[in-house]
Parts: sequence; C-alpha cells; structure tokens
Amino acid sequence: MRIENSDPRFSILHPRIFLDMNPQEAKASFITELKSIPGLKIRLGEPLARYTSIKIGGPADYFFEVESRAALSQTLQLLDRYGVSFCLLGKGSNVLVSDLGVRGAVLHLGREFQQMEWREEDGKVLVMVGAAYPVTRLVREAVRRGYRGLEFAEGIPGSVGGALVMNAGAYGSEMEKIVDRVEGVSRKGEPVHLDRREMVFSYRDAHLPPGTIVTQVRIRLEKGKVEEARIKLRELVARRKKSQPSGYPNSGSMFRNPPGDFAGRLIEAAELKGKRIGKAEISQRHANFIVNLGGARAEDVRGLMEMARKEVKKIFGIELEPEVRLLGEWPSSSLGE
Repeated sequence: MRIENSDPRFSILHPRIFLDMNPQEAKASFITELKSIPGLKIRLGEPLARYTSIKIGGPADYFFEVESRAALSQTLQLLDRYGVSFCLLGKGSNVLVSDLGVRGAVLHLGREFQQMEWREEDGKVLVMVGAAYPVTRLVREAVRRGYRGLEFAEGIPGSVGGALVMNAGAYGSEMEKIVDRVEGVSRKGEPVHLDRREMVFSYRDAHLPPGTIVTQVRIRLEKGKVEEARIKLRELVARRKKSQPSGYPNSGSMFRNPPGDFAGRLIEAAELKGKRIGKAEISQRHANFIVNLGGARAEDVRGLMEMARKEVKKIFGIELEPEVRLLGEWPSSSLGE
C-alpha cells in the first residue's frame, strides 16, 4: 500500500467532512485505515487532467486506484463511515472536471475491472466484461471473433461501465439492447445484482439505483460471419472519421439530442462552429463537440457550452441539456439549471 502526494501544498482536510473528530486526528485515522486495504493505491492532490479525454481538470483531494472488488467494497465502507464524498472516474470521456478540482475522493477502477470472459450458450454469445474495459477494444475483439451486436459502439470513448450508465448509443442502437446483467456495489459497499428485466433504460440513462458503482456487465451478442462483421465495422469507422473531430482532445458529445432533432445541427445553425473561448473551440467538423486546442481551461469549455445553450434557446426556443457531466467545484453558473 503506497500513498503519494502529487502536490504537498494541497490540503486534503476539510472540517465539514470529519464532523465528529479533530481534523488532524481524523486525517491520521483515515489514512491509517486506508493503508490496511490491500489493492488500494492513493494519491493526494492528484491533477485529473491526465485522466480525462479532454485533458482538463484540477486536483482531487484523494485519488484512489482500486484494483479489486474487495478493495472497492472496503474503501466505500470506509468513505461512508468517515462521511467523505466520492465520485467515480472511468476513462474520462463525457465528463468535464473543474479547474478547481474535486473535493473528497475520486475512484478509478483498476486491474480486476479490466478483465473479460467469453461464453457461447444455445447459439447465443455471452461476454462478462469488467466495467473498466475500454468499449472500443471490446468492440474489436467481438468483431475479430465474428460476434454481432456491438458494432454500433465502435469509436464510443470510455469504459464499458460508463457506456452502460449513460446508455451510450449510435447509429440506431444503444447499450440497453445488448445488456443482459449488471453487477456492482452500492455507495456503502454492498453488492448489487440487476438482471435485464429489472432495469429501465431511457435515452442516455440506465436509471441505476443512486450511488451504484458498476463492476461488471454481461452482454448478449449474436454469432455471425467474421468478414461481415469486419465490413460493417469498417463502414462505421469511416462514418465516424468523416463526421467527428480528431486530432484534438474532447469529451465526446456535449449535449443530448432534443426530441426529433440533433444538438449539433442546432448549434451549427446558430452559426457557432469555430467559436472560441481561450484555447477551447466548438469543433468546426461537428458542432456538438468542443475541442481542447492546447491548454484550454474547464471554464473556457463551460463558457462555450453556455454560449451554445443561450443561442439555441434564443433562436429556436429549444433548451439543450448537457450530456457531459460537470465534476468538482464550480463558480455559480446557469449551466444545467
């Protein structure tokens, strides 16, 4: 067990977190108990930009690399007992972390959550895949084996767990169509098991019990021909490359598509393509993406999001709803209100 401090000047102690103890005593006690958890690595004041796809984000008070389910359960129980707030950060897509960073703990799932197992059963294909496994890698492995059903997810950034939570989709399909079972833990470290019939999906939301951390997803696919799967995959890759930005870090789609329309079309029609604040730019290729041109701040990105919402509302009377999650401490803003 090792604890690293990326910035020794950064204080992790907040009296409001440890209400019943002297702050210094609470800090010492908390860290001592963390040291006893096998499979847990902690960094203090860890900058989060390196963990987000847009390469933006201030420091987390506590950054936890959790390597096993046992470590995750024990860590969550400890956080609950000490009253420390936490959030989960997967591959860092569809998220914008504040320049001020995140108070409390940020959890990042490691080795045990990156495993997968394939099984054929009655002509069907089941894959048990860890929540931290990259979506694109899973898609390509399925295609290599000639299994169908995941092609739509090619190019979707992030992890399997993240894709499940937001019911990620493209080209007419979504995660809800292939999910068979979900394993996870509650915010207090208790096991959670959900069969597909117990789940209710909607556009970009799996409606999991509040606080659930997904640890494994069972996906049901179809057997097919390898070459047919490869052809379809190549077609979708070409479509993505033609329509979505490349070369600069981004968080994926910034806004959800409103009913019967597309956020990107509305933002483009509002003549906002190419608009910049600082080093952030509304993509000139796809207006529902904001790219980091190098050194952009979270406030620059959020400023562009607010600009897009206001202009689309003024011109079309449509309220765009953010798809990207804002994490951390933020100055007051109308975004998301």
